[in-house]
Amino acid sequence: MTINLFQTQEYRSLMQDHIEKTIAYLFEKNQEFAIACEIKYVKFEPELPADIKNTFNDTVLFILSGYTFETAKLEEGVFYFEAGFGEDNFGSTVAVPLLAVKQLFVGDNPIVLNLAQPEEKKETSSKNSMEALLNNPENKKLLKKKKL
Repeated sequence: MTINLFQTQEYRSLMQDHIEKTIAYLFEKNQEFAIACEIKYVKFEPELPADIKNTFNDTVLFILSGYTFETAKLEEGVFYFEAGFGEDNFGSTVAVPLLAVKQLFVGDNPIVLNLAQPEEKKETSSKNSMEALLNNPENKKLLKKKKL
């Protein structure tokens, strides 16, 4: 069986650490930079209007300079910065999981290339939990007794 080396937990951890240390180094040197990210993992607060968000491709380049660079920070595996979008400069805080960063650039030079994907988190809802609970006949009996 062949495994994808670039999607193993070991490689993900290695890349996350490399990206984090590289960004920290650039902060230390006060060096502006750009990141190319997979947009599906990026969160905006407040959420961007649809007319702005719909202009994005699957991979988006964010240039961190000026105010955007000054607001940038790293916290618990996520890269945050504030930016303005669209003609009206709609302000939003951007949250990028480090493994969503596919490339990091200084000027025209790519200095980091990441082939790892962020781990997909399986969402569990209360409905799914209740279905799992009710799939066991013993649990159904207990719930019926409780209602009496």
